[in-house]
Amino acid sequence: MNITIRPATESDSAIIAEFNILMAKETEDKSLPSDRVHHGVEALLTDSSKGIYLLAEANAEVIGQLMITYEWSDWRNGNFWWIQSVYVREESRGKGVFQALFGHVRRLAQERKDVCGLRLYVEKHNKQARNTYEKLGMKQTDYLLYEIDFVMGVSV
Repeated sequence: MNITIRPATESDSAIIAEFNILMAKETEDKSLPSDRVHHGVEALLTDSSKGIYLLAEANAEVIGQLMITYEWSDWRNGNFWWIQSVYVREESRGKGVFQALFGHVRRLAQERKDVCGLRLYVEKHNKQARNTYEKLGMKQTDYLLYEIDFVMGVSV
């Protein structure tokens, strides 16, 4: 499969929102409100300070995506790039789509002096995703993630 990676544009908002909704349902059994997701995607696509989406294409069709957001580290004097909103169409899985997206992100990050590393979080029961990330050289950290979600409700 010949996979190309490109930055998303505003015209990609519908497919990105669709992928985000599918990913939430599949990985966490969450039904996200379509309108809110569309507005969230559009907000990022019109404000690059929030992050960027990268899309994987094959045969002129979007088959995968990921989003990069930024976290400043005063300890490292650089930004961590957080990989989020990862989704690959079901029929394209196991064909190197995420590997192509990840490789692209890694190269972009390593070319920049202001990026100190890559991070992501994964649903703890998603063993297939965890195995994929580990095969690409990522390691589980000692950190636990805590949150209070003011939009979707308090998380425990």
